[in-house]
Amino acid sequence: MVRVAPSLLSADFSRLADAVQSVEGSADLLHCDIMDGRFVPNITMGPLIVEAVRKTTELPLDVHMMIVEPDRYLSDFRQAGADMISVHWEACPHLERTIDQIHRLGALAGVALNPATPVQALVDILDELDYVLIMSVNPGFGGQTFWPRATIKIRQAAQMRKGRERPLIEVDGGINQETADPVRAAGADILVAGSYVFASANPAERVKILRGN
Repeated sequence: MVRVAPSLLSADFSRLADAVQSVEGSADLLHCDIMDGRFVPNITMGPLIVEAVRKTTELPLDVHMMIVEPDRYLSDFRQAGADMISVHWEACPHLERTIDQIHRLGALAGVALNPATPVQALVDILDELDYVLIMSVNPGFGGQTFWPRATIKIRQAAQMRKGRERPLIEVDGGINQETADPVRAAGADILVAGSYVFASANPAERVKILRGN
């Protein structure tokens, strides 16, 4: 069954603990978008926010690092409570070394791909990855419209891992009731959704809809 990771980027930061509790028991993990104002235009949370979230829940924390030089901060986010850490292919000139560092810290390691980056870019490192994060919007802002060609990339990633359980395929951007169906059908294992979940009066119910319950 597909897993759902509500993105805290769309939560009310003045009531972050309440937002986490609203999906406790329905979500499978929580997605934390880390932006530095350099790799993407926006600036969001750092290790202190991740640490605060860690204190409110036992759900796995999925940290998506949309930053340049992610190697400098891997240890900080792991110590803050990250269980999964993904870095962008476009930001890592020595990707294999970065993935190895994440594993040495004891976290699951993933690589995120911007819409214009082909899945084939991961062919030489696929065996080292726990998950692949396919961006179905250009990263940097919440509430964007799903990019339909992302389903092609999901199918390509599913074909590349054929016969193996890993890497899992995670999809982030524009996920809602309408887009979740083709994404699940294409082979996605984890759906990330922000505004669709947290803009609702009943976030837990939205999580169940995305899972296909």
